[in-house]
Amino acid sequence: MGARTAQQYLAGLNDGREVWIGGESVKDVTSHPALRRGADSIGAWLDRQHEAGLRDVLTFASPESGDRVAMSFLRPVTQEELRLRSAAFLEAARWSGGMLGRTPDYLNSSFMALAAASEFFTAVNPEFGRNIQAYFRHLRENDVVLTHTLVNPSVNRRLTDQGIPSEQVALHIVRHTDRGIVVRGARLLATLGPLADELVVFPSTSLKDDPSSTRYAFAFAVPCSTRGLRFLCRDSYDTGRPAFDAPLSARFEEMDSVVVFDDVEVPWERIFLLEDPLSCNTVHSATNALIHMMHQVVCKNIAKAEFMVGLLCAMTWANQRDRAPQTQAQIAEAMCVVEMMKACLTASEADAEVDQWGTMTPDRMPLDAARNVFPQQYQRLVELVQLLGSSSLMATPAQADLTSAIAGDIDTYFALENLEAPQRIGLFRLAQDVAVSGFGARQALYERFFFGAPERVATMLFQAYDKEPLTKRIFDFLGRPDGLIDPADGAGRRGTASEAADGH
Repeated sequence: MGARTAQQYLAGLNDGREVWIGGESVKDVTSHPALRRGADSIGAWLDRQHEAGLRDVLTFASPESGDRVAMSFLRPVTQEELRLRSAAFLEAARWSGGMLGRTPDYLNSSFMALAAASEFFTAVNPEFGRNIQAYFRHLRENDVVLTHTLVNPSVNRRLTDQGIPSEQVALHIVRHTDRGIVVRGARLLATLGPLADELVVFPSTSLKDDPSSTRYAFAFAVPCSTRGLRFLCRDSYDTGRPAFDAPLSARFEEMDSVVVFDDVEVPWERIFLLEDPLSCNTVHSATNALIHMMHQVVCKNIAKAEFMVGLLCAMTWANQRDRAPQTQAQIAEAMCVVEMMKACLTASEADAEVDQWGTMTPDRMPLDAARNVFPQQYQRLVELVQLLGSSSLMATPAQADLTSAIAGDIDTYFALENLEAPQRIGLFRLAQDVAVSGFGARQALYERFFFGAPERVATMLFQAYDKEPLTKRIFDFLGRPDGLIDPADGAGRRGTASEAADGH
């Protein structure tokens, strides 16, 4: 099959899956008003793979079937192939201004790395190594849209922080069968859950490494229509308004959901790890899947920051505030975010190396820096839209007003020297959707916790960073012959700085 069309994708969603929203069981996610336009947007995202001008950017020939498949499935072995991947990521993310945060290329990147590191899974169980490779081929050749869950619900936070899941709610193994395992419990949070083809349950990476954790240790994938699987959705930010009134929320509602597993049977061939807490805790780092996911995410960050800069420039050009030095300085802040993200991408690719699995892998540190900085900076980008938009974010009549009895008032009182009233209103309704609406607030929250709690993400960077050479440099500086302390000054000798650096 290879790269799918929107029509193929949307037809595949009518599979009997169980989705709940607002107390209602959704019979068809492609026609339900809260989900329909989000599904259409994912379909349009897939359709772009078939555009003549984008075909070679977004797809490549499958080494197995020869069909055109998504570029995110390309296993890079050279730096040039790594750049082909990021070019596809950027093109895909710019289409939505980075506002679709969980497009299929995110998890495709993860499974590319996981399959390339199949020996990691083979070391746990040879069947698991074969399973991860077979599943990757299935994803690539059928252009499967994935969602995933990582986190168990928590009843007792004190125990959860110790790596002990809350037994009454955490997803766990109930029993083994001839066909596979049966699991029960819940997981959160599956972004794109109701609109995906299949659900991947990644390991919780904070399990206590002892026998009590084995029933919570697993990695598997199942179709979203699997019996016993339920998606419990939050309120939709797509309230049915015209795209003019809600330019983002009418298009890019990717929906988040809690996933309930009511004795779901997982077949053996879809299990990648099982009852091994240590392998579950280390899988993302040991396989470098985390790095390849961050590689896709920094491209999304670039596209999103670019979108915000463009929006700020358009707003301030329209109201002529862009002539003020203070305004220019504020927008320059946003421009710095764009260039910082681009620099992180460039550095990660320039210093990329082939990893132990034979995959060209970006340098982790620039990407780790980006994923720590961007969640903070995005909050500032939103604040800049609020500061520079000010009351114009509230002076936003609806599309219906433009052709109503008050249309004359609209044309008279909402026009700017640079823009007619409809264009001005459309621009600031877009800014409103970014910075004031429920959709915009969700985007800010989403970025803040994209990879988890900020302090945990920062701790991971600290632990991975090569601190020793820098620390030694300080003690070497203090131990130079022209040192800051003269041994003859009577202060006594307690050991040289260089000895301190060596641990003496």
